[in-house]
Amino acid sequence: MNILLVGGGGREHAIAWKLRQSPRVTDLFVAPGNAGTAGIAVNLPVKASDLEGVVRAARQHHIDLVVVGPEDPLALGLVDRLDAEGIAAFGPSAAAAELEASKAFSKDICRRHDIPHARGASFTSSVDARAYLERWDGVPVVKASGLALGKGAFLPDTKEEALQIIDRLMDDGVLGDAGRTVVIEERLSGREVSVFAFTDGRTVVPMLSACDYKRAFDGDEGPNTGGMGSYCPPPWYDAALAETVRTAILEPTVRAMAAEGRPYRGVLYGGLMVGEDGPKVLEYNCRFGDPETQVVLPLLKSDLAEILWAEANNRLDEVTVEWSDGACVGVVMASGGYPDQYQTGYPIVGLGAVEDAIVFHAGARLAEDGSVLTSGGRVLTVAAVGADLIEARAKAYRNVQRIHFTGCHYRNDIAAPSQQAVID
Repeated sequence: MNILLVGGGGREHAIAWKLRQSPRVTDLFVAPGNAGTAGIAVNLPVKASDLEGVVRAARQHHIDLVVVGPEDPLALGLVDRLDAEGIAAFGPSAAAAELEASKAFSKDICRRHDIPHARGASFTSSVDARAYLERWDGVPVVKASGLALGKGAFLPDTKEEALQIIDRLMDDGVLGDAGRTVVIEERLSGREVSVFAFTDGRTVVPMLSACDYKRAFDGDEGPNTGGMGSYCPPPWYDAALAETVRTAILEPTVRAMAAEGRPYRGVLYGGLMVGEDGPKVLEYNCRFGDPETQVVLPLLKSDLAEILWAEANNRLDEVTVEWSDGACVGVVMASGGYPDQYQTGYPIVGLGAVEDAIVFHAGARLAEDGSVLTSGGRVLTVAAVGADLIEARAKAYRNVQRIHFTGCHYRNDIAAPSQQAVID
C-alpha cells in the first residue's frame, strides 16, 4: 500500500513513524514533512493547504490512501476533494470537520443532542457578547470560535479582563476571522483529559487517553501554546470512566453528526473536563492531537495502516485495536520566546546521543550539509516509554538533556506527580 501523509509537524512524524512499522506499507510520502520524516519517508514539496497539489501528488505517486494530519486542510475540504477523485482518504469531510472549525457549531451539537458540555453561548456581535457577559455570575472562559492553532481559549481572572478579550477578538480582530465569533462558557473544575477514538461513522473504537500541557512555563504559568508536552495514560482515567465517556460522549457525538447529515469519519478527539458530576466536553478536534499523538501511538500494538485503511473503507468493525501496557511521556523542546517572538535557523546537536527514546521532529529542517536546524516554535518532542509514568518520565528528561540548540526552552514538570492531579 502506498500512503501519502499530509502535514509537517510532530504529530505527522509520529504517524509516519508508526505507519513505517506496518508490513502493509510499501512507499510512504509526506507533504511537506520535516527533518524527521525525511529519514523514514519521501518528503514532497507540497503544502498541506494546497488541495490541488495534494491531489496531483496522490495521482503521481499512485497513492492508495491519503492520511490527513492537520485541521486546516480538513476544514478546507481536502477529504471531499480526494473523494471526488476516487482516492481513499482518512479524515472527516469539511462538513464534519466543522466540529473543530467552529466551536459555536460544536456547542450547538452538544446542546441539541444532550451531550454533556460546558454551559454557555456563542455570539457574532460584540455588543451582545458584552451584554451576556455583564449578566454572568462569576468569570467565564472566552473562546475564539474558529481555528486558532491552540491559542484561541482565554481564562481571564476578572470580568473586566474578559470584556477586554471580547473587544480584542471581535472588534480588534487579533485572531482574524477565527475570533469574529466568540463562545462564552462556564469555567469547569476537575481534571482535563484528551480522549481519542477511531471511527468510520458507525463503529467507534476509543484509544488511550492522554493529558497535555498548554501553558508555556512550569506550574501552568505563562501564555497558552500549542502544547508543551503530554503523557499517556493518566492513572486516574480508569475503565469505568472510559466506558462513561464512550457511551455518553463519543458514540452520541458520532450518532449526532450522522443525524445532522454530516457523517463523521476519522479521529474524533474530545477535550474533556472530568468533575464531580462526570465528564463534559470542552471542545472537539477532528484529528490526532499534537503533542498527544507522540505519546499515544508509541503504545499502539496494532497495525496503524490496517486501522486507517479499514476506517477509510467503512470496515472498522473488522479490525482489532490493541494497546501495550506501560506509559509514555513526551517533552516538547521549543524555541526561546515561543509562543511569542522567536528566532530559528539554529543547529540542533545531540540527536545522535539519544538512547531508549524517540525524538519526533516538528519545527526542524534539514540543511544542505545534512545538519538539522530549528525552523519553528515547537521544535522537537522527546518521547519515552516505560513500565509506568515514573520510568517513562525519567527516560524522557534524561534524553532532553542530551539535546541542545540556542534558546532551547522546555517545561520541567511534564508528568510530574504534582501535575497529574491538577485541578483547574
